[in-house]
Order: sequence, then C-alpha cells, then structure tokens
Amino acid sequence: MPKLSDAEIEALKARLDPHTYAIAFEEGTERAFTHPFNAEKRDGAYHCKVCDVPLFAARTKYDSGSGWPSFWEPLAGDTVETKTDYKLRLPRTEIHCANCGAHLGHVFPDGPQPTGQRYCTNGGALDFHPEDGEN
Repeated sequence: MPKLSDAEIEALKARLDPHTYAIAFEEGTERAFTHPFNAEKRDGAYHCKVCDVPLFAARTKYDSGSGWPSFWEPLAGDTVETKTDYKLRLPRTEIHCANCGAHLGHVFPDGPQPTGQRYCTNGGALDFHPEDGEN
C-alpha cells in the first residue's frame, strides 16, 4: 500500500466527509444495512471514493445477507490489496485500494462461485459509476 505523506493525509481530511475519512484511513466500519449501495442494481463499476480507481464491476455484486455491499471478485487482480487484521482477536483479511491504500472492508472465503470469495465493503469507501452515465 502506498504511504501517504502528512500533507496528503491533511488534504484528504479536508476533502473527504468525516464518515468516508474514518472508513478509509482509520479503518472504520459503517453500520450494516445502512448504505444505499446495498440496493443498487444497475450495471456499472464501483470506484475508490478517495482516488477514483475502478475496483469492482457491478456484475460481481451480490446480496450476501451481511448488510454490506459484497462482491465475489475485484475488477482487476491488482486493484485490491490485502493485509491481516487482528482487531477482533481472530485474524481477518482486510482489503485496501492498491492505488491509495484506502481501507475498503474485508474478504472472507464464504462467497459464491466462481471464486468462493466475499469482498465485504463499506459503501462509504466507494463511488458508483453507472454504465449509462446517469447518477
């Protein structure tokens, strides 16, 4: 993950809303079932809210029942990086934007085929770009 300078972090603090900043750079988590992306069904792509890099295709999104937007694979193999998180005592695998290092959520091995993975994301760390160009 790229290391941001203190100046870059301060600039992001000024640009991002507090909710997004807390998720992306303090590894926060939004409450389950609260983000509108849970109900989003249009074609398009989900981008990092910090740096706008495309991360997940809408076609890989599914309702995991977890309360967070979930995907079965990243858009490209190198857009999402992982690291081990021990915050809950048992290890979990955190996911981050490979470009800017923003925390996105976690990945679990209980997703659907063809990958068997569940990339469980915080909607507040994502922007949706619909295929039709509408917001």
